[in-house]
Amino acid sequence: MAEAVAKLTPQEAIIYLMVMSSASDGKITDGELRTIGRVVRSFPMFSDADENDLVETSEACGRLMASDGGLHKVLEAAAQALPDHLGETAYAAAVDVITADENLDPTEIRVLELIRDALKISDAGAQAIEHAARARHMTVDGVS
Repeated sequence: MAEAVAKLTPQEAIIYLMVMSSASDGKITDGELRTIGRVVRSFPMFSDADENDLVETSEACGRLMASDGGLHKVLEAAAQALPDHLGETAYAAAVDVITADENLDPTEIRVLELIRDALKISDAGAQAIEHAARARHMTVDGVS
């Protein structure tokens, strides 16, 4: 019998994707944690969320990720939980987290590709989201 996919709310799905994105390079930085918190505080879809639940949701994601095939379980659960119109929102949140530490490694790029595929994000949509993230992370001296 196939293992059941974790049942997530759309908000939990986005948190799971952000946590998975953050952990993809083997560490979760303070900047990434701050970005996850900022997303939860600022995205309208989280307006009714209790920020205190963020730690509990993140820990549940960590447990799922630590299980056999955990990365794919997170992707599948998130894809099932997110209605089509929230796919780009979820991808934008993941891109924000991955770009928070201003250092993209190949593992992080691969995770973004997996998220794009799982959520069926178009190339044009992904490019626009990634371009906007670069613009948000620019500094006065032109460094992102």
